[in-house]
Amino acid sequence: MADDISSFWGPVTSTKEWCELNYVRSSYIAEFFNTLSNVPCIILALIGLVNALRQRFEKRFSVLHMSNIILALGSMIYHATLGQMQQQGDETPMVWEMLLYIYIIYSPDWHYKTTMPTFLFLYGVVFAILHSQIRLGIGFMLHYALLCLLCIPRTYKYYIHTEDRSAKQLAKSYVATLLVGAACWLCDRLFCKHISSWYFNPQGHALWHVLMGFNVYFANTFLMYCRAQQREWNPKIKHFLGFFPYVKIHKLKAQ
Repeated sequence: MADDISSFWGPVTSTKEWCELNYVRSSYIAEFFNTLSNVPCIILALIGLVNALRQRFEKRFSVLHMSNIILALGSMIYHATLGQMQQQGDETPMVWEMLLYIYIIYSPDWHYKTTMPTFLFLYGVVFAILHSQIRLGIGFMLHYALLCLLCIPRTYKYYIHTEDRSAKQLAKSYVATLLVGAACWLCDRLFCKHISSWYFNPQGHALWHVLMGFNVYFANTFLMYCRAQQREWNPKIKHFLGFFPYVKIHKLKAQ
C-alpha cells in the first residue's frame, strides 16, 4: 500500500486503504478500479428509478433508487481522493440508506405512521453529527452490520409469503451476490499482503462494488414486488433487455 502520496488531491488522510496501489493510472484517481466499479450501481439504480417513476410506485422507492445513486457517487469520490472528509461522505449515506430500508421494510406493519420516520430521521441526523466529529473505525462497521441484521427478520417473512418463483429468485440472487461480495471484501482486507505479491490483483473491493450494485438492485426490485402485492397491484416480474428484472404492475383505475 502506498503511504501519503502527494497528488492532485494531496496526501491520503482516510483511515482506510484498500488493496489497490494509489495513483497508478492517473494523478486524479487514487484507486482507479475501486472508483470506476461504482458505475454499474449507478446504471442499475437509474433503471430502477425510471421504472418506479414510470409506473408511479410510491415515492419511497424513487427516493431509495436515488439514494443508491448518491451512495455510489459518494463512494467514487472517496476512492478517487482517499480523503477523510470524503470517507465520511461515503460512510454516512450508507447508514442513511439502511435507515431508509428499515422504514420501507417495516412501515407496512407500523400502526403509528409518523413515529417511525421521525425517529429514523433524527437517528440519521445524530449519527451524521457524531460521525463528522469522531473517527468510528471498526465501530462504524459493527454499527452498519447491526442495521443490516435488523432488516433480515421482516425480509425473510416477505420471502416465505411470496409464491411467485421469479420474485423468490430475486431474493435468492440478493443473498448470493451478498455472500460472494462479502467474500471478495474480506479477502481484499485480510489477505492484501499476499495478494499484493501476485502478478495479477483480482481487485476484491472493486468486485464488491459491482456485486453490491446488483445486490441492491435485486433487493429493491424484490421489495417493490412485495409492496405491490400488499397494495393488490397484480405485480409480475418482467425483464428489461432480457436480463434486468423489474416489476410490472396493474393498478385498478380507482388507485
